[in-house]
Amino acid sequence: MTMISLTAADGHRLSAYRTGPQNAARALVVVQEIFGVNNHMRNVCESFAAEGYAVIAPALFDRVGPGIELGYQAADVAQGRELRGKIADGLTLLDVLAAAAALPRGVKRGIVGYCWGGTVSWHGATRSSAFSAACGWYGGGIAAAKDEVARCPVQLHFGEADASIPMTDVAAIKAAQPGVEVHVYGGGHGFGCDERGSYVEADYALAQKRTLAFFAANL
Repeated sequence: MTMISLTAADGHRLSAYRTGPQNAARALVVVQEIFGVNNHMRNVCESFAAEGYAVIAPALFDRVGPGIELGYQAADVAQGRELRGKIADGLTLLDVLAAAAALPRGVKRGIVGYCWGGTVSWHGATRSSAFSAACGWYGGGIAAAKDEVARCPVQLHFGEADASIPMTDVAAIKAAQPGVEVHVYGGGHGFGCDERGSYVEADYALAQKRTLAFFAANL
């Protein structure tokens, strides 16, 4: 792994975590939660790298300040929400596209994101043509953009007990997007993060299995 510097289309410079074989046949942009490219997100990147993917995770919080990494306590959640609120969706997309451009040339690129990143992954699928597949885990902002048209195959994962994403939102997404693969698990928000109290190992394992199969089929 290594930290690299990216330059977005508006001239903004940001850091990014890069790992995985640079001669890989498939590549992924991994998009952070509202806690920065922290230890958990780096571990997520390494899990995909171990599957043979070239991976880049852009530090979206660099739009506010460099090196921001948060934990999972209540104060961290509040700070993460505040920071996320300071960054426009359009600027986040520019950062994601800069990461995509830095992946190995000539390979199919996917995008996968968690929490905030789950929504960003949806935007990557609907607001750009940079990706051949997109996967979002518990993206709270997807329902608000449910009528946008995806330009690549999309797979979404939600938790039935997620207090921040009601099942009515998931039902609305399904109704608006019959071509999108949607999976619902018993856990709550962040069920895939083993550093959170909401982690559910069985849900994570199944969602990760489906995610890997989805990317294997589309990249």
